[in-house]
Order: sequence, then structure tokens, then C-alpha cells
Amino acid sequence: MEYHYDSGSSSSHSNHYLQQTGSTSLTSQRSLLSVPSLNNTHHHHHHHNYHLITTLKNHHNTSYTSSLTLFGKFLLTGSSDREITTWNRTTSDEEQQNSENNVVIAGKGAVKSLVIQSNTNTLFSAHQDHKIRVWKLTNDQKKYTHLATLPTLGDRASKILIPKNHVQIRRHKKCTWVHHVDTVSSLALSKDGNLLYSVSWDRTIKIWRTKDFTCLESITNAHNDAINAVVVSYDGVVYSGSADKRIKIWKNHQGGDDDDYKKQKQKHSLFDTLEKHNSGINALVLSSDESILYSGACD
Repeated sequence: MEYHYDSGSSSSHSNHYLQQTGSTSLTSQRSLLSVPSLNNTHHHHHHHNYHLITTLKNHHNTSYTSSLTLFGKFLLTGSSDREITTWNRTTSDEEQQNSENNVVIAGKGAVKSLVIQSNTNTLFSAHQDHKIRVWKLTNDQKKYTHLATLPTLGDRASKILIPKNHVQIRRHKKCTWVHHVDTVSSLALSKDGNLLYSVSWDRTIKIWRTKDFTCLESITNAHNDAINAVVVSYDGVVYSGSADKRIKIWKNHQGGDDDDYKKQKQKHSLFDTLEKHNSGINALVLSSDESILYSGACD
């Protein structure tokens, strides 16, 4: 599914799809319209010469790849068996199969999402064990140094003694609001790299400051079901996709400045809700000019 903002009104979604888009952000337009879903019938007349270059295989036939990200000439993959593996994209097929790839094992369960803060060589990984882990990478990708696990011990300690920082997660169990209490399913960085956004099957969106890994904000009950995807625009607008069939758009009214974060408890607020899918949403991505949001779902 595609979503496209247009400032005028029209009765035809196809017309919006054919309009030439500029560099205007999605959220700077007046209304959000859906354009036709992509399927094979739209492109049957094109003949593209695609071919398989290589197949990268890990050493465990029982595991599957659960996340991917690129970092320079390297591809990083996360797997269902806790492994993060580095692959050199510039080597040949034969060299790739015979080379020893750098592998790090972390947490419990699948590695659900990977994002790179390229200017600092910092990798953030989201895990099925409810944690986010932070790694420092060398330029040659031969060494991973574990920097932190979020929420950090200091973050937890600063919140635990204050009753208002505790939230009910089950009938007889509470924890501080900085914790995810279910699988962390997706991560996204703000364009300046100062903020990390995490979403979880616990239906929360959390915002972390990357310079010290402090949790700045938690949006509870952001959706009615597990949240599976998150993307962030250049101007800081957050898009979240959920198993509840909805995409929600969140705006940060304070701009993400540290002093502003201290002034207000709730920095992000709901701006709009998109309801075109018939089943749970699994993936989101913005076009390069951010005029179109693409969504993938089980329907």
C-alpha cells in the first residue's frame, strides 16, 4: 500500500498516483490519501533483467534471517538464533562462502531490527528478549564492542524509587516505564542521529537519547495491538505500523531538544491514523523525497 499527501481534493486516487511529486514532506500537506496498491498486474509489461548474484548462508539450517542493514561495503544480518553477522558485499561468491564472517551472539531469541549510526560506527540491535543492545563497530567490522543494554542500569536506578515511574504490566506486576515488556520489533534513528525510536509488541513507542542512552519518553498504548514497524522522517515525524491494521502518525512538538524534553512529559502526540489495510502491518518505508509512505501487511 502507498500513501501520498496532496494539498487539493480529487475523486480519483489514480490521479494522485500519477501526479509528479516534489520534495515536500508527507506531513506538510493538508490531507493523506492512499494510492493504488502495488501488484504484478501494474507492471506486467515491463521486462527487467534481474538475476541472482549470490546466496549468503549461515551455519545453522534451523535459523532464519530476521533483520538486515547496510554499513558501507558491509551487510549486517540478524538471525532467529541470536546472531549478528557481518558480510563483506565486495567479495566474490566463492570468497564469501569461504571467508570467516564476524559473528556476535547476544540476548535470547531473534534479533528483530538493526540500525547504524554511521557517523559514530554505533550499531543498535532490537531483540526478542525485550532489550535493545548498543555496539561499537570498528571500520573493518572485525570487532564488536558492547557499549550498553537498554534500559541502562543507571536509567533504571534513577526511576525505580519514584512510584509515579512505575506502570502496571500484569495484574500483580509493575516495572518502570523505561522498560519494554515484550519483543522489541523495530528501531529507527532521527536524521540527526540524536534520538532512537523503538517499538514493541507491548504496544509502546519509546524515545532514547543516543549520546547517553537515556529513555526520554514512552508512549503507552500507542496501538491496540503489537507494533511491528517504525520509520522517522527528516522533520521528525514518526510513523508506526501495527497488528491492529493501523498506521499512526506522531508529531514531536518540541523538536527533540534536551531542554524541551525536560519541560514536557508528553512530547509526541497523535497527528493522524491511516486505516486502509485489512490485516496487520509488518513493514513501513518512506520514499527518498518522503512524499510517499509504503506499507506492507498480511493482506
